[in-house]
Amino acid sequence: MWVLIIFIAIWYSSLFCQTFFQHRYAAHQAFTMNKFWERTFFIFTYITQGSSYLSPRAYAIMHRMHHAYTDTEKDPHSPEYSRNMLQMMVHTKQIYSRIYKGELEVEEQFTRNLPDWPAFDKWAHSTFSRICWMLAYIAIFLWLSPSLWWLLLLPFVFVMGPLHGAIINWFAHKYGYTNFKLKNTSQNLFSVDFLMLGESYHNNHHKSPTAINFGKRWHEVDPVYPVIRLLASLRIITLRTDKHKTKETLRK
Repeated sequence: MWVLIIFIAIWYSSLFCQTFFQHRYAAHQAFTMNKFWERTFFIFTYITQGSSYLSPRAYAIMHRMHHAYTDTEKDPHSPEYSRNMLQMMVHTKQIYSRIYKGELEVEEQFTRNLPDWPAFDKWAHSTFSRICWMLAYIAIFLWLSPSLWWLLLLPFVFVMGPLHGAIINWFAHKYGYTNFKLKNTSQNLFSVDFLMLGESYHNNHHKSPTAINFGKRWHEVDPVYPVIRLLASLRIITLRTDKHKTKETLRK
């Protein structure tokens, strides 16, 4: 039971950091935060993603490319050009690694206003760090597992961050329903997103990439949206709309 609880905790905490920090903040700038909080979320993302940590900067660039080139050969992760999800994940990893290492020439439109902490990324992204996390996961699972069968969950823990992205980028471009007719294959994977913290409302997201609420219909509950509202009320983050209102007030 404890192993399952830990797995679920890693699943949702890792996913929260990906959707809140790497996706909505780094890639789409749906809200802003000061340097202290940005670095706090860098560290929190590292703690929750562990061996599967993704650089927010490289993630943001790759995701912006996905929106610009959806369903084309330039899309970093399109099911249209992969035979299966594993092949797509390998291709995505190759693109991501080239972006992170600076080996891929990236257009200026994808590199504006990115969160960047090179020294931290160098450690969090290192092979040594990933191995340390893997050994820690193995030790915890061996300690708490009533049966060795539970160890079958470890491979999913090792690649948790990329796995979350692959689930959406594979399945939500193949299955589901659409609220908006767009020039791409994005779909809403679940009508009630209990699994992906709002990320499965992919058609909605492609319609309004900078929206802080991925849900559009009454049943499309985005669990991260109230958290964003709470953090905004605590002044940890500033919403785009709030910044606009402040500027309008200053003009008056």
